[in-house]
Amino acid sequence: MELTTVADDEAVVHDGTLVRTYDGLSPDTDHDLDGFAFRTLPAPGERLATFTTVNDVHFGEEVCGVIEGSDLGPTFRSEPGADPYPEVMNRGAVADMAAVAPDAVLVKGDLTNVGSREEYDRFLEVYGGAFGDRLHHVRGNHDAYRGEDFAADAPFLVELPGVALAVLDTTLPLRTPGGLSDEQLEWLGDVAADSDRPVMVFGHHHVWDPTSGVRPDDYFGINPDDSERLIDVVAAHPSIVAYSAGHTHRNRVRRFPATGGVPWAEVACVKDFPGTWAEYRVFEGGILAIHRRISSPEALAWSERTRAMYGGAYFEYAFGDLDERCYPIWPRSG
Repeated sequence: MELTTVADDEAVVHDGTLVRTYDGLSPDTDHDLDGFAFRTLPAPGERLATFTTVNDVHFGEEVCGVIEGSDLGPTFRSEPGADPYPEVMNRGAVADMAAVAPDAVLVKGDLTNVGSREEYDRFLEVYGGAFGDRLHHVRGNHDAYRGEDFAADAPFLVELPGVALAVLDTTLPLRTPGGLSDEQLEWLGDVAADSDRPVMVFGHHHVWDPTSGVRPDDYFGINPDDSERLIDVVAAHPSIVAYSAGHTHRNRVRRFPATGGVPWAEVACVKDFPGTWAEYRVFEGGILAIHRRISSPEALAWSERTRAMYGGAYFEYAFGDLDERCYPIWPRSG
């Protein structure tokens, strides 16, 4: 069994494809349920809004577990005659998110597998059909592999009660690594300087760690130079309280000396284990980041099949610790 989710009033345990939900819990309180000892997240004041995110939905993908240039395995396909697994996982994610009635839904990249218009149209059909004008999305590297320019409208701002969502385009067309333009960084600085509410920043690619001892030219995320410039913008503007990415298919949170307690998060993918969407509860005094596993029976059956990818190392890599999945995001002092 795994303690998957802890919120201010709820905890969720998964036991394979079985789901146990404990609701009505008191916030900021120690609990011991199913042998799991944990403390619920706080509820800092009046709740103002709820929004959700997903990433790495990969419409059109047919095989998962592939590492280019490696035969490590195992790899997985949908069974003959079964619905393609991206359809199963995204259908489950949409249903789960719709159930919390979010004020906005943000999909932060890798909407498609090979960057085709047909795959993008299917993404719009599934997500746009469910959420209409509450849906906001930005491209990832997979979406620009063919040189198409759909979902390239960032940067843009989504304003909700108690929070502003600043969305960046970190994609470099035809390439896997990411970067950021001068214009986007200047835009973000202006947004942060003028904002009357906390700002959360979102992009597809994660940042390079400035405390790292290596500075690779081909870094998988945002290149080191642009990562440093983004971190500098965040350090200079206390209204920015978090950055969240996808791309790595893992749940991870890092914090850097220059930005103190600001979480630099990566959120696991929709398409395979653990099959993730993220809920954000916005309160007067802070924001809760709450990891969710897609919990329809067919989605759990698929994500359980895929937990042993990459030589059995995928669970440890992708799931992350509880405090990297569910955590408070606090205001910063000026």
